[in-house]
Amino acid sequence: MSKPDDRPAVAFDHNSKEHSADPVASYARLRAEAPVGWTDAHGGFWVLSDYDAVFAAARDDATFSSGRSAHGGEGLSNVIPKAPVRLHIPVELDLPEHRSYRKILNPVTSPAAVAALEPMIARWTTWFIDQVIEDGACDLASVIGVPAVVTLDWLGLDVADWRRYSQALHSVLADSPGSPAHTRSVEVDIPWMERQITEAIAARRAQPRDDLISHLLAQDIDGEPLADDAVYSLVELLISGGVGTTASLVSQTLVHLSRHPGQRRRLIDEPDLLPRAVEEFLRAFSPTQALARTVTRDVDFRGCPMRKGDRVLLAWSSANRDPAQFEHPDEVDLDRWPNRHTAFGMGIHRCAGAHLGRAIARELLGQILRRMPDYAIDEAGLETYAHQGVNAGYSRIPATFTPGRRLGSAS
Repeated sequence: MSKPDDRPAVAFDHNSKEHSADPVASYARLRAEAPVGWTDAHGGFWVLSDYDAVFAAARDDATFSSGRSAHGGEGLSNVIPKAPVRLHIPVELDLPEHRSYRKILNPVTSPAAVAALEPMIARWTTWFIDQVIEDGACDLASVIGVPAVVTLDWLGLDVADWRRYSQALHSVLADSPGSPAHTRSVEVDIPWMERQITEAIAARRAQPRDDLISHLLAQDIDGEPLADDAVYSLVELLISGGVGTTASLVSQTLVHLSRHPGQRRRLIDEPDLLPRAVEEFLRAFSPTQALARTVTRDVDFRGCPMRKGDRVLLAWSSANRDPAQFEHPDEVDLDRWPNRHTAFGMGIHRCAGAHLGRAIARELLGQILRRMPDYAIDEAGLETYAHQGVNAGYSRIPATFTPGRRLGSAS
């Protein structure tokens, strides 16, 4: 698909090494050049980078569809290029189907439901830190496997496999297509994961347990029992969110607090500030950088002639640093309030796991600040994700700290 002649092209590829080297600067340039612009990368797509454009598109599902289609290739519809994974429900559904499935997820991801999970979150966080606390040194990126383990435990899957689930879903989005890691994910780890989930669904169908998969199997959609394929889609979506977004947020936050000891000290001295601070970390370090939509009809959007079938990237992280919406947007202000960030998306597709993500982030950051208050990161050893187009963050965070004592066990 070619660029409309009356729109200047923008040189932009969120999958490039140049973008991954500094996503903040990359999006700042876009906002200055063309808040709604067209790039020829990956067959061509629009990229929306300022707050107003992202806000408007995210809330207009009739024009900007999340549903799967052949436009832009086959695979996961909300990334560019599309990823080779099975349908994710309900994020790849438009109304009215989306509403029916969201009604199933909302009760199990509500604030009350997440509050009931907090003891499990605390237990696993304690366990992860216990594995390294006596050593005085660790890779903090391994400690923040908590979101993956919590998600698997919640679903009723084998928590011992958390690294493989994480690798499977992270690599397919964060490693470059054709790389050994991406190839292994597509050819080995994703099929393995599909088998694990499919077998678990069959086992729970035959003998229900007290876990989320069993709960999902007991639900219905408009009076019809939820099919196994739909349960699979819901489960894979929950794992995908669990292994990626919260770990991304926490990894970026830990590095930031290492570089800003005054803010770290303040959070240690004022732990009640952490919930508000987490909202600011979500704004500044948006774990999901951007997600895609597909245009359903020819439309003039902010002076840009979009065509039916055009692909559009909504840059949440860029909207979160728009100076027209946020004062001093590149500064992390622990007292910023109100904070209308877009880190969890907007509109009907706002992240169902937002409350769970917040709870895990608060527990992880809180325990690390209490138990490793003097952690020092080896900046030379930091490694960011190879590809930061979907999730930003660090794959390696070598750190030292004053050794402490173990507090308990997750077993």
